[in-house]
Amino acid sequence: MIIHNFDPIFIDLGIVQIRWYSIAYILGIVLGWIYIKKIILNYTQKNISSSLSEKNFDDIIIYLIFGIIIGGRLGYVSIYNFQYYLSNFLEIFMIWKGGMSFHGGLIGVVIASFLFAKKNKLNFLEIVDAVSCAAPIGLFFGRIANFINGELYGKVSTLPWSVIFPTGGYIPRHPSQLYEAALEGIILFIIINFFAFKKKAILKFGLVSSLFLIYYSILRIIGEMFREPDQQLGYFFGFVSMGIILSTITLIIGLAIYFNKRQR
Repeated sequence: MIIHNFDPIFIDLGIVQIRWYSIAYILGIVLGWIYIKKIILNYTQKNISSSLSEKNFDDIIIYLIFGIIIGGRLGYVSIYNFQYYLSNFLEIFMIWKGGMSFHGGLIGVVIASFLFAKKNKLNFLEIVDAVSCAAPIGLFFGRIANFINGELYGKVSTLPWSVIFPTGGYIPRHPSQLYEAALEGIILFIIINFFAFKKKAILKFGLVSSLFLIYYSILRIIGEMFREPDQQLGYFFGFVSMGIILSTITLIIGLAIYFNKRQR
């Protein structure tokens, strides 16, 4: 059994505080950006026809950052805790305290990618395929930040590695954030990049991103089995969390895109 005593603040400068949550997002975005540039370079070296270049991806990163932050925050506010933020409007902007939704960030990234592709006459599906390869990096660091913050903890557990979270009633619980870091970060990264570098997937833009939606959704649903639902929402129908509902929707969308691409 482990007692959670991590401080969510990395450095306290008095007027300014640097939190682990912010560092996690910065690391995820920077490392993801570097990795995608390596993918683009790999396309060039293998003479694979691509509308992406290192230059235009340097330009799109700003769009993606806004898509992740705005989409992720608004997704959390509107889906998970709307009544609270309705009464505490200014806290919507305090993203350093946590409270981001993957599914909201996903929508934000899709919109940002579409706008950039349309403006610069690039292949939208090629952009989201490339982003899908790097997305697990950000998910990994995001889940580690959730663990440090002591939020989104798991259900009650008697396992040796269970953790007592200060806000979890001082009861041993599954470190579900670490489970999800492994599932949505490490395992998803390996699966998606295995398919991404297969020639057939490269030639069918949209196939990699559809597989990302499918496998992310499956792994997220597995992770939700160990995770305590948000207190303000609880379970729907007595056993289904909001995360499972949203992931079921993205699973259906991913399957629809995948089979459409396979038929073509």
